[in-house]
Amino acid sequence: MSTIALRPFYSTDIFEDVEKKVHGTGVDVWCVGGGRILHTSQDKKLAVFGYSQGYGKADHTISVDLLKKVYPDYTITCSDEGY
Repeated sequence: MSTIALRPFYSTDIFEDVEKKVHGTGVDVWCVGGGRILHTSQDKKLAVFGYSQGYGKADHTISVDLLKKVYPDYTITCSDEGY
């Protein structure tokens, strides 16, 4: 079973926190990359872009698919541009 975390902090901090919580449980964890999410609530828009300086770029299409489930009435875009 896989768990994907979308959290508003630095990738390293998130990963270290998750790693500590599962230590000794037999669960393997790894970071597949990072990025940013720009939320413009008044326009109902989300933009997924960028990368983690330490872990590289995540597959933003996975993030977009998850966000569409939570924000079905939003316009959600994905880009490989920017940091």
